[in-house]
Parts: sequence; C-alpha cells; structure tokens
Amino acid sequence: MKSDEIVIEELNTLLRGTYMGIRALDHHIQKLDNTELKQKFQSMQQEVKQNAQKLAQRIQDLEGVPANSEGISGRMHSFMHNLMLSENTKDIIEDALKGVDNYGIHYSEEVAKGDLDLESKRIVEDVINSNRRHAEELRQLLQ
Repeated sequence: MKSDEIVIEELNTLLRGTYMGIRALDHHIQKLDNTELKQKFQSMQQEVKQNAQKLAQRIQDLEGVPANSEGISGRMHSFMHNLMLSENTKDIIEDALKGVDNYGIHYSEEVAKGDLDLESKRIVEDVINSNRRHAEELRQLLQ
C-alpha cells in the first residue's frame, strides 16, 4: 500500500468515527428537554460536522474517496446507543462525555500516531483539540 493510501484509510477511519459522533449527538439532542442545553449540544454538533468536512476534503485532496457514513458496524452501534440512552439529563451529559473522551480524543490520538503527512496530522490535531474543548464543556456541565 502506498503511503497516501494508508493516510486516506486512517483519515477515513477517523471520518467514520466523526459520523458516529454526529449521530450520537442527534440522539442526545432528541432526548434533551432543556432548551439551553439542547442549543449547546447543537453547537457542538455543528463543530463536529465541520470536522467531518475538513477530514473529507483532506481525503479528496489526497485523491481518495471519503466515507459518507459511520459504516455498518457504526450503524449497529448507533442503533444500540439510541435504545440504551437514558432520558435523564445528567446521564445524557455523562454519555456524551464518555463518547467524546473514548472516541473523539483517545481513539483519534491513536489514529494520529499513524503514518500521517504533516497537513493530515495538523487537521487531525485540530479535530482532537475541538473534541478536547467539547469534553471540557461537558465536564463543566456536570459540576
């Protein structure tokens, strides 16, 4: 596999995960009653969608085809997530935080350790930093 192909695959893995994040936030938003909280989650979701666009554009710049969904296993996970999600506001915030921590930060950091070119690495770092900000916002909501 050429190095560009490896980078494209790594970025697509991250992109599928980003789509999972967008879908999970949809679930959270649907279950939230508090308007202010709902708006906070919507603005986070807008940023996650922008991250997906940045990743997709980078994949195209590398002559790759960006993933357009979270993939089959992601869809299954999403379906189960929606079934299991509590109606309780604190539980929803904790669930969102867990997702951002596990996937948005830790998993993304693993991908970033891969063989990425400088520009791809910069974009991945941007994505991780926005996820760190979201995690911090969610932590503050729980205090």
